Amino acid sequence: MSNRATAVNNTVTPQPKRPALFSRLGAFSLVIGMVIAFFISQLIGVYIAGRLWLPATKSTTIGDIFFFGSNDGTVVSVSIIISCILLMALSYLIVRVKSGDIREYLAIKPFSLAVGIGMFGILLLFMIGSQALTYFLDKSPLVFVDPLYQSVSSVWLLVFAMVIVAPIYEELVFRGILWSAVAEQFAPAKLNGALLASIVTSFIFAVIHLQYGIYEITTIVVLAFIFCYARIKSGSLVLPMLLHIINNGVAMWQYLTQVG
Repeated sequence: MSNRATAVNNTVTPQPKRPALFSRLGAFSLVIGMVIAFFISQLIGVYIAGRLWLPATKSTTIGDIFFFGSNDGTVVSVSIIISCILLMALSYLIVRVKSGDIREYLAIKPFSLAVGIGMFGILLLFMIGSQALTYFLDKSPLVFVDPLYQSVSSVWLLVFAMVIVAPIYEELVFRGILWSAVAEQFAPAKLNGALLASIVTSFIFAVIHLQYGIYEITTIVVLAFIFCYARIKSGSLVLPMLLHIINNGVAMWQYLTQVG
């Protein structure tokens, strides 16, 4: 009799919900702190890479390093890699200090092939529409790449940094730790949390792209929402990372065909 009662209790006892890793104040502080860390990591990257790769005549002062380094393709490419390492380490430490599960909290997990194909279709429609609008308005979104392309020691280094590395750490920050921290504040209403997290992270993601104009920032907002939808639909950060890499890869391919 006692065994039967135990079995019944085991079947009806609900599993405890995972508590939020951050309070609302903590999530707000995290958003502000990670944005600041994002820019600081870039400054550190440019400084280190500038010290290593800029000629002595261009690296006499800190101001010279940032001025010349931000327009040097090799320095910028290496700085992107350095920023990626720093932000990945910071994200890992923050989640671990809060006793969270890295893979679970950052959604580092497989995704459905059907969902992946569907999201690729959405991204493809976006890229076609964006390309048509860009052509119609006579815009040049990648004009900032010109000095980087002309000064980089290896085009493949620039491609690797901008197409592979940048999407990885940008997604880790914006659709990873920040998205989770905001979304978990509304655990009972998952849709509200996902929507708010998508709005907050998408607009911040667009604004940090200081090298672009208003038109380009607007398209980045739409693109960021697509990445957020991929995160929601797949439950995985890997899919938005792949979509981001594909988007940057196509943009870079178009740029190289034009200048080549």
